[in-house]
Amino acid sequence: MVKPAGTSQPLPSCRVPAGMFLEALWIGIVKPVLDGLGIQHAQTRKADIPRIWWCPSGPLIGLPIHAAGIYTGDEQGVAISDYVVSSYFPSASALAYATRPEDPSQKFSLLTIANPTGAGLPGTEWELEKIRKHTPTQELTRGEATVEAVKKGMENASWAHFACHGVTNPDKPMESALILANHTRLTLREISDMSLPHAEFAYLSACQTAKGVAEAPDESAHLSVGMMVCGYRSIIGTMWQISDEYAPFVADRVYAKMLEGGQPDYKRAAYALHDAVQALRKEHNVPFATWLPFIHVGV
Repeated sequence: MVKPAGTSQPLPSCRVPAGMFLEALWIGIVKPVLDGLGIQHAQTRKADIPRIWWCPSGPLIGLPIHAAGIYTGDEQGVAISDYVVSSYFPSASALAYATRPEDPSQKFSLLTIANPTGAGLPGTEWELEKIRKHTPTQELTRGEATVEAVKKGMENASWAHFACHGVTNPDKPMESALILANHTRLTLREISDMSLPHAEFAYLSACQTAKGVAEAPDESAHLSVGMMVCGYRSIIGTMWQISDEYAPFVADRVYAKMLEGGQPDYKRAAYALHDAVQALRKEHNVPFATWLPFIHVGV
């Protein structure tokens, strides 16, 4: 996580201002797809907003398709979020695995890993308080969050929430990692090697946990997809840096929706994130770099 970026900054992946870049995505990719599918603007449609899965490859990997739109000028406010709820998946086989038959005896439990390094992320404490409002959790904080303790916790819990630092290694994608206690690393390689058949949902509230690497477009190129490979069906991740100030707001809204009525449901994650980001944009009027990084992967 990092402090909020200024409105004048470009997207982290390019030197083009965010508004121009997202407009190009809208005109060149998203609007033609929506038109081809006959999907209308939410204001002209009586049915609930539909869901769409994006499976980018090659040069499209890492592009914020879920945020495409025209945010300036006479057509301000025309955006993909007015038409659909967006999710990503790395391949048809990964999506098929995420929709495997469920175990009816599976019981809900949430593991939370917060601020393992003990400094630099004050918002993680607030984030943990927000989650506690909605459900009891098994908590690993600061020095407790060792690599072995976290891996064991992931084996025993159906949901996992990481509020910590994350790093991407573009040269060696499998060495991308979540930073745990004593600055040790839970790498993408270790995550991908795990087998968690009862896992359902993972929330990676850390920087760059869904940052694609165009030079290595395989199924394990970033941490969010690694979570799907090891067994999680539904994942919330981040394309770039996220704000330590607003991450708790997003988490609060997401868990309120996913645990609504006291009935945990990982299948609500995509809609929950969509609603949370919309609320962040409209209630706080934050810059692109604050809300754009959040994405959903899986079912």
